[in-house]
Amino acid sequence: MRPLCLLLFSAAVLAAQPIGFGIKGGLPMNDFLNAAQNQNFRFDTTTNRYIIGPSVELRLPFGLSVELDALYRHFGYSSVSSTAGAAAAIVSASTSTGAWEFPLVAKYKFKGVPLARPYVEAGVSWDKLMGLTQAVTTTVANVTHSSSTSNPAELNQDVTRGFVMGAGLDIKVLLVHISPGIRYTRWGAKHFLDPTGLLNSNQNQGEFLVGFTF
Repeated sequence: MRPLCLLLFSAAVLAAQPIGFGIKGGLPMNDFLNAAQNQNFRFDTTTNRYIIGPSVELRLPFGLSVELDALYRHFGYSSVSSTAGAAAAIVSASTSTGAWEFPLVAKYKFKGVPLARPYVEAGVSWDKLMGLTQAVTTTVANVTHSSSTSNPAELNQDVTRGFVMGAGLDIKVLLVHISPGIRYTRWGAKHFLDPTGLLNSNQNQGEFLVGFTF
């Protein structure tokens, strides 16, 4: 009976806490992919300079809260390789993908002026590639062949997770919480790892984010 009472009490306390819903967006502070080239092979990368998605925050007593975000970003890369000799060939590929990032963080807001409170956060995050496509064009002796794949050789794994930490400022304007901040994520594995070593994912990720929560 006692465990049931404690469970009901905990559920009632959580239900009484305000829940904020909103949107969070920002800019990556570094590229998601590292690229290089050698004599016969070259990679080029493109990182779209935006991150955006919905956010929900459970506000607890004593300056504590728990936040869950779903942030989308888009990036891609291209490659060109060539071989010499009688069977000379040129192979070019263009790869495009999006990724959904799901950070779950605990936050602590320090006491400050009533309308602006510094905060720190830490937690975990999951990252899932979505819509990965690679278009490949091969030209041999002026004959061109085109193909596509969703599983390129550079793909290491489509899901990874990591550790998150960050800091910022929670500014309350009427009914809206505006939260600019900086977030760092250390991913545990690389999404992309090319066999030649010329392309790989950056496991250190920095973001400048601004949240608008009601």
